[in-house]
Amino acid sequence: MKRNLLTIALCFAGIATASAQESFEEYKARLQKEYSTFESEETRKFEEFRKKCNDEYSAMVKKAWEQMRALKGLPAPKDDKPVPPKVFPENDRKKPIKDNTLPIVTVVPEVKPQPQPQPIVPIEVPPTPVEQYTEHEFSYNGTAMKVRVSPSASFSLNGCSESAVASAWKSLSAGNFDAMLNDCLSLRTEHKYSDWAYLMMLRSLSSSLYGSGTNKAVLMTAYLYCQSGYKMRLATADNHLFMLYASHHTIYDKNYWTIDGERYYPLDCKYNQVKICQATFPKEKPLSLYINTRQVFDRNPSNVRTLQSKRYPNVKATVRTNKNLIKFYDSYPTSCINDDFGTRWAMYANTPMDSESEKTLYPALRAAIKGLSEKEAVERLLNFVQTAFVYEYDDKVWGQDRAFFAEETLNYPYCDCEDRSILFSRLVRDLVGIDVALIYYPGHLATAVRFTETVKGDNVYANGKRYVICDPTYIGAPVGMTMPNMDNSQAKVILL
Repeated sequence: MKRNLLTIALCFAGIATASAQESFEEYKARLQKEYSTFESEETRKFEEFRKKCNDEYSAMVKKAWEQMRALKGLPAPKDDKPVPPKVFPENDRKKPIKDNTLPIVTVVPEVKPQPQPQPIVPIEVPPTPVEQYTEHEFSYNGTAMKVRVSPSASFSLNGCSESAVASAWKSLSAGNFDAMLNDCLSLRTEHKYSDWAYLMMLRSLSSSLYGSGTNKAVLMTAYLYCQSGYKMRLATADNHLFMLYASHHTIYDKNYWTIDGERYYPLDCKYNQVKICQATFPKEKPLSLYINTRQVFDRNPSNVRTLQSKRYPNVKATVRTNKNLIKFYDSYPTSCINDDFGTRWAMYANTPMDSESEKTLYPALRAAIKGLSEKEAVERLLNFVQTAFVYEYDDKVWGQDRAFFAEETLNYPYCDCEDRSILFSRLVRDLVGIDVALIYYPGHLATAVRFTETVKGDNVYANGKRYVICDPTYIGAPVGMTMPNMDNSQAKVILL
């Protein structure tokens, strides 16, 4: 496709024009030759530009270091005392549900994720014969991977002085590691990895090559990460080299450094006073903690778990999760966007369901709601989440607040209001196909569904759209009922 498009472009540009004296085959051969010349010239320009950028970076590394003290990590906002679950009175089910629009003061707007960073120029693999490469195998999060290693791919790092790091960077950027870098970017695409997963993958690769936590492993991670388009800074302390990564997300409970108005967080560094290299790389972009796609990890299924609605016994499913994905979620840092804690839950809720969980859970749920109206389908899914899971406070289970991705709620024996709301929002969007918002009250998280049919009950308006309250922690409550004693004057609608 790339060749066809460029050929067409060349023709329109008048670079190759057929003459009356040459045959079609001659014209085609001449066109291909001119394209090859054009492609080689463009590749040469790309390589020269990237080399120039790395040479300038190496030069800056020799002198652009500054002692800086970390700022104390921002603690995750302390929520009000969690509101315990309540049971909907059975006698109240006979009462008609009234339409009641609730006042909402704040709407947390949907935050759109940005495209992933890309290398400053396409990474071209040197013309080394394929048979001369060796394959380096490594494992990331239980997932087997491999990259090509050039016979010339080696570098020295004698200490972590400015000159030593600069010299090592020059060796790394000489082109001998381009095949490895190309393969890393291909793995990111193939496995649909988020920025965080990609960074963790690079760390695993570097550790497998040079040993976990060694200066060479740190520099290799930093080099591959930087050349992939990400914004990072090198730092040293006590003869150890570290990497700091930039992020627009506020990452809670993690010390950071502010450089040029942007927060940088440490990768495996516990020092508060470090010497930071201020050198920048063109077009570098910060890491995002959004997970926009269904990431691919090797399959490592958990034990089967059976889940069933109490009111609707036919809403029953057995489910497995992928333990490799659950392990990844264990490493995922708690964060928010624009310093708005509400966006934290949106990031969890907007993460697609993993294929391992989806293929075991969704068929049974789809069969149970087939042919039902939106309200009837949501009613059954709501009761399923209300009654198939055991409620417990995070402080008691984890020792601190911890939000779950949908698969984690399916995996662990206990969950709380935020976990149920995140899972329920995923089920309604995937199985019924209608929009859902999260509703935050002081000490409680619930959901609201944007039905396309008329449904009575407690409702809120956000951006002119009507959402009906559906609370997965108000046990046995039907669609349209708010849990008692919720303060709607302080509630926030979190758009997904």
